[in-house]
Amino acid sequence: MDQKQTIAALQSGAFDETLSQMYACTGEALAPYRQRFVDAILAFGEEFGEDSDISLFSAPGRTELCGNHTDHQGGRVLAAAVDMDIIAVAAKRDNDKLRLKSEGFLMDSVQLSDLAPQPDELNSSASLLRGIASRFTEMGYEVTGFDAYTTSNVLRGSGLSSSAAFEVLVGNICSHFFADDAVDAVQIAQIGQYAENAYFGKPCGLMDQMASAVGGVIEIDFRDKTAPKITKTQVDLAAEGYALCILDSGANHADLTDAYAAIPAEMRAVARALGKERLSEVRYDDFYDQIPALRASCGDRAVLRALHYFGDDQRVTKAVRSLQNGYFQQYLEEIRISGASSFQYLQNVSTYASPRYQDVAIAIAAAGELLGSRGAVRVHGGGFAGTVQAYVPLDLLDEFREKTERILGEGACHVMRIRSIGGICLC
Repeated sequence: MDQKQTIAALQSGAFDETLSQMYACTGEALAPYRQRFVDAILAFGEEFGEDSDISLFSAPGRTELCGNHTDHQGGRVLAAAVDMDIIAVAAKRDNDKLRLKSEGFLMDSVQLSDLAPQPDELNSSASLLRGIASRFTEMGYEVTGFDAYTTSNVLRGSGLSSSAAFEVLVGNICSHFFADDAVDAVQIAQIGQYAENAYFGKPCGLMDQMASAVGGVIEIDFRDKTAPKITKTQVDLAAEGYALCILDSGANHADLTDAYAAIPAEMRAVARALGKERLSEVRYDDFYDQIPALRASCGDRAVLRALHYFGDDQRVTKAVRSLQNGYFQQYLEEIRISGASSFQYLQNVSTYASPRYQDVAIAIAAAGELLGSRGAVRVHGGGFAGTVQAYVPLDLLDEFREKTERILGEGACHVMRIRSIGGICLC
């Protein structure tokens, strides 16, 4: 459709059924989401011209529910897409260029004649565009170019994974324009991970991209690298009397690449000391029997992180079973134990490089003091900086938000809703 037709369709409610799945609301509550797309279309027209036919896209942020740093070891995770997302208005081109303008940022432009990694693009959106285009080309698809305008409400540095949402968004654009939507959600996630690893320069796992691409609440078993096993489950938090909150600790991720990279490296070192490549290939009893030797060869922190892996991998299974059987309080207990394990064994709450500043630990403590024996709180995502996740009883929500923001700062408490669908082309 052209831009005026798409705006008219949005305003008439033609996309409301899809929008309600994306944002977990209905009726008049959809009005701001319709307008957000309308505003993005108008911005696209100003940037790239008003005479193009366009398509609309969305990719959600994600929240990790259980299984902290288990994915890169071939373990299990429980994750969910959330109602914060990146949206795009895009038009197919035949000029051998990918041009993407994100609201508030300079234009990224990639020449498709050279799809090799560029050292000067490390840690940039352009590197992800180039990497995704490269992988689509390797898969046999002819990538001819596109123009896109994006806007995002996925909090940067929040543990909701704005980078994975961006990768899934671009993957869906490429699949729609150059592959007739033939590239499925799992493939799009894998393409995004490839771009982040090989082009962006971050040794991430696959969980973030998979949760964004697939949507809903999903258990992902990464034992088979090429074909992760996905099991969908459901939870109605409001019906259980809880809200899912993400607390911004105020810490940023600057200079933490080495801290993040050390976690998979140390876990892998333990696996290799036992003759395997990933901890998922190691029997727990064999690991436990060799702890004295592993302490000497790999160090105590590596052993503790491996202990966390074995525990959290099993906790995912228990958490899923609790949800499937309607035992929500039992589910919360697994989340509490997972949080304690991340703090004590995985040790991704603080680097302790500057002990005076322990923002994530303070956020956990503040939430824990307010919740007491109710709800649950845990470090969220990669850790060290960013955010904390809390399950808050609805009758406590207003007080919880007010008191945590008194400590962490105004606007630090974000209430999330689970999104039932992943990355999508709306039209």
